[in-house]
Amino acid sequence: MPVGTLANVKTVTPAQLKDTGAQMVLSNTYHLHLQPGEAIVKGGGGLHKFMGWSGPMLTDSGGFQVFSLSEMRKITEEGVKFRSPHDGQIINLTPERSIEIQNALGADVIMAFDECPPYPATRQEVEAATERTYRWLERCIVAHQRSDQALFGIVQGGVYLDLRSQAAVALAKLDLPGYAIGGVSVGEPAELMAQIVQTTAPLLPPEKPRYLMGVGTYREMAIAIASGVDLFDCVIPTRWARHGTAMVQGDRWNLKNAKFREDFAPLDETCHCYACQNFSRAYISHLVRSQEILAYTLLSIHNITELIRFTQKIREAILSDRFTIEFGHWLTESGTKEQED
Repeated sequence: MPVGTLANVKTVTPAQLKDTGAQMVLSNTYHLHLQPGEAIVKGGGGLHKFMGWSGPMLTDSGGFQVFSLSEMRKITEEGVKFRSPHDGQIINLTPERSIEIQNALGADVIMAFDECPPYPATRQEVEAATERTYRWLERCIVAHQRSDQALFGIVQGGVYLDLRSQAAVALAKLDLPGYAIGGVSVGEPAELMAQIVQTTAPLLPPEKPRYLMGVGTYREMAIAIASGVDLFDCVIPTRWARHGTAMVQGDRWNLKNAKFREDFAPLDETCHCYACQNFSRAYISHLVRSQEILAYTLLSIHNITELIRFTQKIREAILSDRFTIEFGHWLTESGTKEQED
């Protein structure tokens, strides 16, 4: 799921996004609440109409963004109080308020409000956050008012695999429409992330969507898919694009490098995206060096297409029973340029 934080996947239009093969887009409850506000989005016909995207959408709960405001927020059993970075106003975000905002935004999938513990954190801190996340989920279920929105619960537990297992089993009993694994990609080593996913995903109902939050690199996605994960989101494709970086078959290319100045081949001759079909590495390198906005658009189009192609190939390999043969190296090796960087 490409990330459209403020109801926009950065530097690309909805039509360009559709051409990448994207099926579903993620937007951010916290940021949309601050700007322009859920009332305006609702007044504009809901999130889909407001941003001109006709496909499925998911909104996160705001929990991760509040977690990132560690010096500006206070967590209690009631919820989280924090100071708005926009105007300094004190905002009280509770499970009920998060669901109310998401009901107004109108995405197809909404996320329960959770507490995302940092890494590293003590077992006592993580255990308290995990238990509170479950209690908040129960409140979210009661507060949820729209039958046309699927409410997903989030498994927390930090790097403590027994806490992850306990949380996953408890959430599975609630028979929700879908489940997410949260609190990863927050600074823990890749090996620990893999252990968390391999422990947690198989404990979640296989007939329900399983979503790994905030992950979008080749190896981590391959490991997660092997464990049963279905959905991913990550800002990497567009963030790297804004730094002049292309994702090409597992490698990470800096288009500012001198070797691309007179390289007139497409970024990837096997890619059918608009950027690869119409422009050369030399041209995109020129745009990056010139800080032209078109550079970020072309690289975003390509990077999103690249990750979607990767997951499509995995899906095809699964359906033909060739996943291990074609993608087994991603499960055991980390020596690609993408991982090294």
